Amino acid sequence: MELTESLDIEALLHRYSLGELTPIDLVESVLARIAEHPDNPIWIHLIDKEQLFERAAELEGDSPDSLPLYGIPFAIKDNIDLAGHPTTAACPVFAYTAARTASAVQRVIDAGAILIGKTNLDQFATGLVGTRSPFGAVQNAFDNAYISGGSSSGSAVAVALGLVSFSFGTDTAGSGRVPAGFNNIVGLKPTKGLLSTSGVVPACRSLDCLSIFGLTVPDAERVLSVAAGFDASDPFSRAAPPASSVLPSSLAGLRIGVPGSGDLEFFGDEEAAGLFADAVEKVRSTGAEIKEIEYGPFQEAANLLYSGPWVAERYVATRTMLEQNPDDIFPVTRSIVEKGRDFNATDAFEASYRLQALTRDAEAVWDEIDILLTPTAGSIYTIVEVNGDPVTLNTNLGYYTNYMNLLDLCGLAVPTTFYGNGLPFGVTLVAPAFRDHGLARLGDQVHRIFSPPLGATGIALPQSELQSEDQDGILVVAVGAHMAGLPLNKELTDRGAKLVQTTKTAPLYEFYALTEFSPPRPGLVRVEEVGSAIECEIWSVPAAHFGSFVDGIPAPLGIGTVTLEDGSSVNGFICETYATKNAENISALGSWHRFVAR
Repeated sequence: MELTESLDIEALLHRYSLGELTPIDLVESVLARIAEHPDNPIWIHLIDKEQLFERAAELEGDSPDSLPLYGIPFAIKDNIDLAGHPTTAACPVFAYTAARTASAVQRVIDAGAILIGKTNLDQFATGLVGTRSPFGAVQNAFDNAYISGGSSSGSAVAVALGLVSFSFGTDTAGSGRVPAGFNNIVGLKPTKGLLSTSGVVPACRSLDCLSIFGLTVPDAERVLSVAAGFDASDPFSRAAPPASSVLPSSLAGLRIGVPGSGDLEFFGDEEAAGLFADAVEKVRSTGAEIKEIEYGPFQEAANLLYSGPWVAERYVATRTMLEQNPDDIFPVTRSIVEKGRDFNATDAFEASYRLQALTRDAEAVWDEIDILLTPTAGSIYTIVEVNGDPVTLNTNLGYYTNYMNLLDLCGLAVPTTFYGNGLPFGVTLVAPAFRDHGLARLGDQVHRIFSPPLGATGIALPQSELQSEDQDGILVVAVGAHMAGLPLNKELTDRGAKLVQTTKTAPLYEFYALTEFSPPRPGLVRVEEVGSAIECEIWSVPAAHFGSFVDGIPAPLGIGTVTLEDGSSVNGFICETYATKNAENISALGSWHRFVAR
């Protein structure tokens, strides 16, 4: 396997299915890639070569279609346990040999993934910079003078450089998002408790999350689907409620909140301010509604994380080390954690009450928006700059991240564009708890607006066949009167829309005729059981006119996501279920043209 080939999960699974690649080939390639980066302290512990090849050989006895992560290489942050191997949390004196593998890690191993090794981090997962480790400062994947971000520094850079397909980090204050933003990859911070933290060295135990780094949003979501699950051994584990993904499925018409201009903070980085403004406008061009929100509750909650008593949780996690081996703790880390001694029960209750009030204030914001969009970080610094002012600059990096677990939210960092000096800039999408999968679908759409290369590999973001056919327009599935030759088609052609393809939906839908409209409109509704495949057309609408097109669509119709017969998903006309109660079910016809011709 050539070093120039992508390690994104979908590409690897496709090559495995065709017989072009074997797990042993994959391991050989990954080890060769790792050898190309001897001076960047990405790894703390690599799995022995013989063990890797034994694992690969085991998988070669299975069918590539039998496991969802068959032969997929991954890494874990070295505050996460792997049975029989050391866990250091980037503190050699603290190290112990794990008796069992962390629950979420075991889930992906059981799904066929190959664990390559354990990665460097800011010691005890305390920091957003990637420089606070006795094993060395992990260097940015694009410029070794700049920070990688932390604390999940090695996990992010390993993915960005194409050494593994995905990795686990942890994210208490932003450690799974800031490094993603600085290295042009996807960083998924799930809802608290959705991924078990059993087998993870605590930082702030009540707030800790496992996070997922990937090259694409679908890759990260695939890993989430495998790794998530209630774990009775973890007292903080939570099962997702049955109807948790209530977000709209398309950016068109989505209510997106952004901090008001007075709340945006870029710490003097005017270029970052411009990049974020440009990103917001590109998202707006999809038909999304951009609304400035009151960011105060989020900002105040963020300040509580390190200025409030939650620092005492970090002290609890490291108390034995502080008392017995204080000189073996990284100096900046020690200065932060030691402050946890200063808080008492009164402080904890007062802060808890204030957080509850801020949570209520934030709930009012969510009544007005579907998701929140922010920079992932307001600026980026060199390693020298951070070493000169380690606390202030680290605090700056948490401005858009520190509130998330305190307010029980999920987040997704996605790459967008680049600074003039070639460093990445990204944004983060935020939603209430348990809307992780809905957020991922929206995040994938945002990622594809910009379509940066995968990490630092220079390999293009993989696109569906339909997306590659028309880069300047937004694709829309029409199933009724907007189809060619029918009465409302003019609403598309007047905007310069072009017909891309005639096809069918996947057999997942029921199809209704809403005859109260003139002309009648189609009602396409996705069903849980097996449905029908419906004839459809895919049109490319110029981005500049997409918003006005969506504005003209009357309720109960709207633009959502339609799954096609080839498995791809495209924006398309869907219908709210309530409107079909008295409508005629025309699923058996399979086509609006057949309905009209009756």
